[in-house]
Amino acid sequence: MPDPIMFHNADAYVLLEPSQPEQFFAPAELLEKLKAVLAKRQDDLPIDLQKFSDLDRQAKHLMETACELNVDGGYLQWYVVRLEK
Repeated sequence: MPDPIMFHNADAYVLLEPSQPEQFFAPAELLEKLKAVLAKRQDDLPIDLQKFSDLDRQAKHLMETACELNVDGGYLQWYVVRLEK
């Protein structure tokens, strides 16, 4: 399980999707991406997300407590990255 402190100082996330190049997302953008993915599979949620009836809370919990989600054809994986200036 990822260390929760990482999410409070997140600059960005890198997202890995099957058959796609890596993408960088701001935290709010990743949250929207996860919400879109979860919206399509409300009948097949991971057990730890089933306790949340609200899509926003499901996505936020997933983003803050996991780093991958099983999707058709593979996994979505996301990682916190720090962007140096």
